[in-house]
Amino acid sequence: MSSQDFQFKQFTIQQDRCAFKVGTDSVLLGSWVNPEGTQHILDIGTGSGILALMMAQKSNASVMGIDIDEDAFHQASENANASKWRERIQIQHSSIQDFLVSPLQPLKFELIISNPPYFNSKAHATGTSKSIARNTEQLPFKVLVKASLQLLSHEGKLCVVLPTPEAKLFRSIAENAGLVLSKLLRVQTKAGESFEKRHLMQFEKIAFHYLEEILIIEENGHLNYTHQYRELTKDFYLAF
Repeated sequence: MSSQDFQFKQFTIQQDRCAFKVGTDSVLLGSWVNPEGTQHILDIGTGSGILALMMAQKSNASVMGIDIDEDAFHQASENANASKWRERIQIQHSSIQDFLVSPLQPLKFELIISNPPYFNSKAHATGTSKSIARNTEQLPFKVLVKASLQLLSHEGKLCVVLPTPEAKLFRSIAENAGLVLSKLLRVQTKAGESFEKRHLMQFEKIAFHYLEEILIIEENGHLNYTHQYRELTKDFYLAF
């Protein structure tokens, strides 16, 4: 096992060829999303494949992960093939624009999940894999929303995680396009902070209920994790 590998309870993420390593955002999103009852799940911008693997662990669905970056595609494929759910996970080297016309996709997905890029300024685009992975020019919010509307089933859900300012922009774009925010998790890093570092959001075409909650990750010192955070992520993190 490489020193860069990240070991979860039921799978391992190799990430030496990925622009972004395993981080709190993806683990939070994958732990928070409920894929119960889904048959087809799409992970847009799969990276190392972490969200695709988390969804496979939490459901019996067929999971498709797509990524525009070739190294990420190969790494995610390796991680999926090394897992116990290899028969249910497919990884495709594709942009979402090309995927929309791909013959490999099912007609509709009951769940679309994404930890999307969020820099919207060309100043951040240096041409490296890391800058491409983080820059919305490769996956603009409007494109992600439009694609999700096309790919979601009638009762399907789109779940994303974003820093708070970008989350507010994404929410505005999604709602203007006709999606409805049905769940919101406001995340604070430490107890007592007024600043919310990130938002986890679930959108639907038709929502009958709305649920809003706050998650605090740490209390009383660095790495002293709250019971709420431990409970949310305990199916994945070895330490919990």
